Amino acid sequence: MAESVFQTRSLGTAAEGIKDQYADGKAAKVWEIFIGDKNSRTQNYKNFLVGLLKKRGCKRILDVACGTGIDSIMLLEEGFEVVSVDASDKMLKYALKARWNRRDEPAFYNWVIEEANWLTLYDDIEQIVGNGFDAVICLGNSFAHLLDSFGDQREQKQAIKNFEKCVKPGGLLLIDHRNYDHIINTGETPSKCIYYNSKHMTEIKPSVLYVCGKPALVTLDYLIDTSTVYGKSDEINMDHVSQFRLSYYPHRLEVFKDMLHEAFGEKSLYNIYGDFKSLEEIENPGFYIHVVEKARRMF
Repeated sequence: MAESVFQTRSLGTAAEGIKDQYADGKAAKVWEIFIGDKNSRTQNYKNFLVGLLKKRGCKRILDVACGTGIDSIMLLEEGFEVVSVDASDKMLKYALKARWNRRDEPAFYNWVIEEANWLTLYDDIEQIVGNGFDAVICLGNSFAHLLDSFGDQREQKQAIKNFEKCVKPGGLLLIDHRNYDHIINTGETPSKCIYYNSKHMTEIKPSVLYVCGKPALVTLDYLIDTSTVYGKSDEINMDHVSQFRLSYYPHRLEVFKDMLHEAFGEKSLYNIYGDFKSLEEIENPGFYIHVVEKARRMF
């Protein structure tokens, strides 16, 4: 068995401060295989996200990590108005293709897709933001792609503050990260993903880089079975297994909570879910999902 390894973390820069880990195009293609059919989001995830947004009366959504467009498409099909941004043009091309293929549908014809930098997000799309979005979503462990270049998390805090500026008073931020506490403590991560019904995942191998005694980077090697996707002549397929590597910042739960409180203030409301369940229902979730309700203006 041969391995095709796409070490994407240093191959391109979409914008200052944010590395485009999909810049070579190959990783984006394999990632598209990994997530599978855009209609195959797990039912638990769809029920959680769509149910929460509808319950809170959300209509206008900003997807700040749209990638290939899988979440945005799901929300469009559920009747939401969606603006989608991402730092990777190689990922966005899949979303743009989906929009073009369904351009006869009003929701897709009006779907706004932009390349954007989290560190300047509000300034980049201020005219689109208007009075703010009902909800801003950053899901699928996307935020962890933004590494800590200076050692004090200043860029991550800046990005979250930009997200906060895009949320209208009383609106929501939904943002998640893997359970990096568990990965750091045990060296293990579940291969089953709560977001995707992927039929091609075989294994995820984690490794942790320490700097000055502190975990600074987690690398996940994804092993994808492409035997049912590509023929032998395809450059990505080597003995039917492709491997690609992505690097993430290992967000600790308590530290991440503090960053959200710093950006949104004490008058906002905060909830945390583990794999779409309350934390009382699950001990070691694969993902933590933070839901912040921005404080309403006081007149």
